[in-house]
Formats: sequence, structure tokens, C-alpha cells
Amino acid sequence: MPHVQSTPAAATAAGMSAASAPAPRRWEGVDQALERMVLRACLDQAPERRRVREAFKDVQLSIDHCLFKGRYSDIGTKESYEKNSRGVEIFSKCWYPENHRIKAIVCLCHGYGDTCTFFLDGIARKIASAGYGVFALDYPGFGLSEGLHGYIPSFDTLVDDVAEHFTKVKENPEHRGLPSFLFGQSMGGAVALKIHFKQPNEWDGAILVAPMCKMADDVVPPWPVQQVLIFMARLLPKEKLVPQKDLAELAFKEKKKQEQCSYNVIAYKDKPRLRTALEMLRTTKEIESRLEEVSLPIIILHGEGDLVTDPAVSKALYDKAKSSDKTLRLYKEAYHSILEGEPDEAIFQVLDDIISWLDQHSTKEVPLS
Repeated sequence: MPHVQSTPAAATAAGMSAASAPAPRRWEGVDQALERMVLRACLDQAPERRRVREAFKDVQLSIDHCLFKGRYSDIGTKESYEKNSRGVEIFSKCWYPENHRIKAIVCLCHGYGDTCTFFLDGIARKIASAGYGVFALDYPGFGLSEGLHGYIPSFDTLVDDVAEHFTKVKENPEHRGLPSFLFGQSMGGAVALKIHFKQPNEWDGAILVAPMCKMADDVVPPWPVQQVLIFMARLLPKEKLVPQKDLAELAFKEKKKQEQCSYNVIAYKDKPRLRTALEMLRTTKEIESRLEEVSLPIIILHGEGDLVTDPAVSKALYDKAKSSDKTLRLYKEAYHSILEGEPDEAIFQVLDDIISWLDQHSTKEVPLS
């Protein structure tokens, strides 16, 4: 075989050929211009997150996930923006049965980095189809609400913002007298518990799904690294410097559902900001020390294989809570995202367990006008 000498022209041609090859597509079937717009967007501030979500929302709701395939008739929805008492513009959404009597209101607290407009939308529709009014908001700095993306300068202030919004929901004349329940998922479980500590007698119960009462050891940085981060957070609180494993890989059992997380285009997916990480660690330590103060009816639902939040602390919460009405559901071999990342039948089993518990604890009914 004759030797072929490589020339600069040949190398240049090879380079041009490689460069001109089509780039791999992130989302099959999505318009290329839309894909480019979404992938190039800087999501630090709310206006760009809102623009991206508006352009991409039809794509999101069409993915092949069991939460989006349910066709529930007569479910109304409403989205709104409103400035809270701190002057922060908050995005909120509600789901309700249009032609049925509402049993109770359920106030959803989403997880870290998340929004109430993606997987939580499918969860809310399912609960609303069982006769409940479901209400949620995006926390400041998350989803469509105002604020630097993924930044929690104070977890207590975040809780105050959420409690303020839900208090307005409950004070609506259409909702007065209705049973009201907190629903917290992952970090939202910590938010729900902190609201309960703040308002110990104002809720009829809480649903805690893989609650962030303690981060699993595999997720938390080693103690020496924590000390460095604490020092750096005083100087650079907004910097994205906290080492973190791939949470989607840890949280979602099914590979296909894990890949579908990419469609949650306004979720915060970068490294945690320094102040945010410290606020979350501080909050989990506080909650772990206050488990005995939990006094309202609760149902705790947790995957035994969860590597993100520690199921052992959910067991401790069940044991230590002074509530006489408490239920613990542990799902064998299930991961963290038991409502999004498990096999379809497992997801609907958890949803059925939640709705069954709500039905048992909701006795008053008034029309939703």
C-alpha cells in the first residue's frame, strides 16, 4: 500500500469536514432555532427564564412521561405574577376542579432548583383530579419568580415568602373554612416543616415526600471542605463553587426519565451557589434538631434507596414527631424522585397513597366558584 503523505491542505480539509458535521441534537424533534435559543440563554434573571419557558412549554408538556399523559377533564388552571411584601415578583399557579366540589386546598413546595411548571404540574393535575384545589409558587430566584437564579441568601426569608403567599390563598373568601395541607418535596419538605414551625396551629396536615431533613452523606462535602466554603461564602456568596454530584443520576431510577430532566429548561442545574449551599446545610441541621416539635398530622413518603436526602431521618421524624396522627411509607429500592423517576406503576402508587391520605383527612366540602 503506497504511503500517503499528509499535507497542510489535507489536514485543513479534514478539519473543515469535522467542523461542518452536524452538531448532536439535545432534543430530537425540536426546532433547531428554538433549541439554539434555549441552550444559549443566560438564566440568571427572571425575564430570560420566562422567555425560555414561554417558548418551550408546549415541548415540555408533550414528552413521553406518565405525569404528562394523564388526561384529566374539567381541570382549570391559573398562572399569575404578583409582588410580595418585599417587592419581589412571585410566579404562582393553581389547579382546581371546575365542575366539582373542592375538598381541601393543597399548597405545594417544590424542591431545590425546581419550578412548579414542569413535573410538579403533572403531580398537581393528578391531585386536582381527585377534587382538590392545588396551589404552588416558584421561590424567589427559582423558576419564573424574580431573583438571581439558584440563590438563597436566607432560607428563613424564603420560608416567610412562601408562608405569606399561602396565607393569602387560605384567606381568599372562596377558600375560607376549607381544610388546608402542606405538600413538600425534597427541599420543599424543609420549607413545609419550617412553615409548620412558624404556624403550628394553622394547617390540617402535611405531606412530606423525601423531605430534606438531612442531606445524605454522599451529597454533603467533607467537613474540611465545608469549612473552606463557609469562609469563602463570606466573600463570594453568589459564586457557583460548591462541588456536587449529578443529582439527576442519583435521584432518578429510570434512565429515560432521568434524561427527560433536560426538558426542565428553567431548572437550576449549575453548581450550588456558596450562600445557597450553606443555608441548606444550616436548615437541615436545624430541622433535624426540632423533629420533636412536629405536631400536625403527617404522611412521610420516602424511597429506601434515596442517596440525596437521608431516609433514616424520615424514620426519625416519624418516631420523634409528637403528632398522634402520623404515617410512614417507605418504598423498597426506590430512589429520591419517587414521583418522577420511578417506573410508571410505582409513581402512581405513591400518588394514590397521597390522595388516599388526603381523602381520609378532608371532611369539609364547599363549592369552588
